[in-house]
Amino acid sequence: MPDLEFAHPPFRLSGTVVAALLNHEGDWELLGATAHEAPHKGPPRLPVLGVRPPNTLAGPSGCWAVPADAQEIVAGATLGIVIGRPACRIAAAQARAVVAGYVAVADGSLPVDSHYRPGLRQRARDGLCVIGSGFAPQAAVADPDALQVVVQVDGQVVQRADTAHRVRGVDRLVADVSAFMTLVPGDLLLLGPSPGAPRVRAGQRLAVSIAGVGDVAVQVVAEEAR
Repeated sequence: MPDLEFAHPPFRLSGTVVAALLNHEGDWELLGATAHEAPHKGPPRLPVLGVRPPNTLAGPSGCWAVPADAQEIVAGATLGIVIGRPACRIAAAQARAVVAGYVAVADGSLPVDSHYRPGLRQRARDGLCVIGSGFAPQAAVADPDALQVVVQVDGQVVQRADTAHRVRGVDRLVADVSAFMTLVPGDLLLLGPSPGAPRVRAGQRLAVSIAGVGDVAVQVVAEEAR
């Protein structure tokens, strides 16, 4: 895993990154009636999660390599929730006490046609989870569920969103994940992007900014043939 240090010791990534998928109310609105058909048969009662293995993690000013058979990468702009204290089966009301702070994350993936059982090869590619160096302590962020998120491609704003309207906000997500796995200092939970995440191509530059938290930039290149 890359040596990803935060600006405010002792908080440092542990290497465990868990991402919330389909965590925006708009995601389910876009699915429409198909969310109630097989194999889904209705929105899930438990969080939909994905793990970002160490090979996907990259520091600020990272680089995304677009494979020839994909042409584009979906640029998910998301809030990263840094765990600061051990958490096991905690209630949502106590969740904020175990959060050290927040970082901006550009969480990339290859386009997929179906959200059912998202493919590993689309999400677990090298360097697709780029984590910003800016760190906002928990006490400095009044409401992590109401932060403005701006995404730019080549200096032009392509998406204005926020961290609101999540199926599970910060507190509920921390509580629900800690219900089945013990979170330790340095673990990172990703709140998940808003619908309509832009797509980027080789040669473009992506920038994600979360108000009061920080920025993260990504250079997009073509993957070298092997």
